[in-house]
Order: sequence, then C-alpha cells, then structure tokens
Amino acid sequence: MILSMAEILNDAKKRKYGVAAPNVFSSITVKACFEAAEEMHAPIILDCAGMPFLEETAEIARFYERKYPNVYAALNLDHGGPYEEIVSAIRFGFSSVMIDRSMVPYEENVREVAEIVKIAHAVGVSVEAELGHVGQGFEYEETRNAGLTNPEEAVSFVKETGIDCLAVAVGTSHGVYKGKPHLEFDLLSELSEKIQIPLVLHGGSGTGDDNLAKAVCCGIQKVNLFTDLSNAGLKSLMKYLGIDWDQMQQDGTKGEFANMKANLCDAGLEAGKGYKELLCHYIELFGGVGKI
Repeated sequence: MILSMAEILNDAKKRKYGVAAPNVFSSITVKACFEAAEEMHAPIILDCAGMPFLEETAEIARFYERKYPNVYAALNLDHGGPYEEIVSAIRFGFSSVMIDRSMVPYEENVREVAEIVKIAHAVGVSVEAELGHVGQGFEYEETRNAGLTNPEEAVSFVKETGIDCLAVAVGTSHGVYKGKPHLEFDLLSELSEKIQIPLVLHGGSGTGDDNLAKAVCCGIQKVNLFTDLSNAGLKSLMKYLGIDWDQMQQDGTKGEFANMKANLCDAGLEAGKGYKELLCHYIELFGGVGKI
C-alpha cells in the first residue's frame, strides 16, 4: 500500500534503520522497487523527479500497489521545483512532495516551504525540504564545504516550516564524484540529536557502503539513490546486448514475437534486473530487511 512518507520514516527513526529511496521513471523501475520491497519485507520510497514523468509514474505506482498489497511504499516528488509542479504531484496522487529551495536565502526558503506544507498537510501529503545544499559530484571539491547544513538554522527551519523530514548536507553530492567522498559524521550526529524529525541523505550513489551504513547509524532515515541503480541497469542491459547477433536473426514468417531473445521488451527487463539486484543490496545495507 502507498503511505505517506512521514509514516514510513517515523517508523525508521523509531526503530533505527534507513529506507532506500530509488529514483523511478518507468514501469520497469517501479516494478523492480515493488518486487525488491516484497522480497526483502522492507518499506520503500519511490522518488520521482520532473514533470515529464509525474502523472505516468503515479498511475504505474498505483497499478503495482494493487499487485503487491503487502508492500509499504511512499510515492515522493523529488526536488520539486515550480509551485505548479509540486501541486500537480499532489493532484496526481503522490503521498509526499519535496520542495527544493536550498539555493535561495533562508527567509525565502522558509516562506515557500511553509506555504507548500500548509497545502500538502491539508490533504494528508507529507513534505520534505532541504537546508544547506547538496551539489553535483563533478564539482565536489569546489562546492562540498559551502553547502553544509548549519545545525542551529536547521532547528529553526523545522520549527518555522512544519516539514515532515529534512534533507541535510553533510558531505555528499549528486551523481558521479570527482574526488573521494568525505562525510561529516560529527555534524550528522549533532543534527540527529537536535532535530526530532527524520533526516534525508541526498547523493547516496558512489558514496560507498561503509559511509552509507555509518550515515544510517548516525541518524539518516532516507537515502536517495539513482546513479548507482541506473549504472547497474545499464550494465545488465549491456551484458544482454553483448551476444552473438548472427544467431539471433528473426524468421519473419513466424511473427514479430517469434524470437523472444532479441527484442526491446527483453532488453528492458534485463535492465530492470540489474537495477533491482543493487537495490536489494542497499535495502539490506540500510537495515530495512524484515521491517514489514
């Protein structure tokens, strides 16, 4: 069943584990998430970013919700931008939305986040926001320290906005790192001690198993993942494509589906297998196995 993200993360905070939050954008990725969650008996958060995917992904998620009724999942808008995009996600049936105003001044961040909280909470939708700024991996060395979350500001931000979970910047970056990731675990522990709501780590991919496991131990409840899962899917797809194509010639007299070894349908399914396999690894790493 699809639940509010707050409900899932509050349980994770209480029971001291992390929830994997993979980015999804297609039937293959959404199905892989529901399959992994059911097999691992673990909650899952489906992050979806961007207007081109929102309505379709919401419909797909509701379809698999019916197919996998024992799975506890949240459907979350990731890095929500324009006001219209965030409201659209709520209208399409997302159970949570992130409003990302991490690049604007503090007062503007508070004002815009609080407005979305008022709207979302009125219809039972939870809200994630970001304080500090998680940058891009290709500029890691230049931007890492500039966006770290200030604990005192974070305490005030949570109180002033009424958000359900807070994305913090403690040394991770989105995408592929240029340089070695270095997390501020003392800062994370301080944030976890001072802030009562669940904490979110963006930029989980490439950060390393040891760093991610320690981040969960230090107070992270949600870990966002995309690049690693995408690469795993591509690797699986390339393995599929690396076959002897001379042996895969279709016999046109037997119909378009006569040879099910070499077609776009199977290629997509193979990509989904790699995505799912690595996702299961992260669910176990974060301690989510057996939590439902």
